[in-house]
Amino acid sequence: MTNPSNRLVSLITGGAGFIGVNLIPQLRAEGRRVVVADNFSRGLQAYLAPYAADPDFQAVKADLSVRSDCERAFAMAAGLGQFDEVWHLAANSDIPAGVANPDIDLRDTFLTSFEVLRAMRIHGVARLQFASSSAIYGDLGDRELHEAIGPLLPISNYGAMKLASEAQISAAAESGRFTAHLFRFPNVVGVPATHGVILDFVRKLLATPGTLDVLGDGTQQKSYLHVSDLIAAMLHVRALKQGAGVAPINIGPVDEGVRVRWIAEEVAKRVCSGAQLRFGLGNKGWVGDVPRFRYSTAALQSLGWAPRLGSQAAVLRAIDEIASTHGV
Repeated sequence: MTNPSNRLVSLITGGAGFIGVNLIPQLRAEGRRVVVADNFSRGLQAYLAPYAADPDFQAVKADLSVRSDCERAFAMAAGLGQFDEVWHLAANSDIPAGVANPDIDLRDTFLTSFEVLRAMRIHGVARLQFASSSAIYGDLGDRELHEAIGPLLPISNYGAMKLASEAQISAAAESGRFTAHLFRFPNVVGVPATHGVILDFVRKLLATPGTLDVLGDGTQQKSYLHVSDLIAAMLHVRALKQGAGVAPINIGPVDEGVRVRWIAEEVAKRVCSGAQLRFGLGNKGWVGDVPRFRYSTAALQSLGWAPRLGSQAAVLRAIDEIASTHGV
């Protein structure tokens, strides 16, 4: 019989959100015990309902920017077995909200990282999987964004606090044996969506079926990755043998993405055929929006991984998934 104290334990911060709820079943399939810590500002307790009767799953409501809350979450994980890794997904994902009030990103994106790193040091947890972002690169025009490019000049508070978190993780790695993957996400789509262009378009069309207002002129072009591919990529990299240190890695498709105009047209076809599309001015949807970027995933491909879906296929699948969850 397996000794319960020998069971491996993963803590997922922000685990009730979009990425977290897709990660949980994969970690449980490994036989791991899982603890989710979330403030439930975007993630929903209802997303965790399938695990309500699972004795190897625990969830705690916690504001991880608050030291006592973060310690409470870590103590829970440490009490379940061999607590050996943290998946740090907690962050403010609403970029415009962070532009309007920078305190949101300072608290929810950076201070959560600071407190998580502090708690990892205290509890002797030496493996971190960090959800970073392509937003750290800023607006570099048509330059291909690879992991060694610089300088990094983010144009949103969200990107700035993700970059600051990466810097804090790098500093933490110097103080001892510590392994961290800095997963730099593109635009990730799928369900249960809590934000993003597809969800926004679906909701707008359900509210006003005859028209769809699009932020910007629709020429914005970005790469999109389905959440199933994102999870598979992170688990693939995590499984590779790596010594102590910090490894930044772009995750994304191998294409140059699709335009927002095309996404709007496809959502309209699926949700409300015949709706009039009304576009804004300029190629930025909001302050801090990067209208176009070319994302290099050569490093990830060299590790033996490639996505099953390209940007177009990922978006089409996500449109159908999100529309279906809204009864369309």
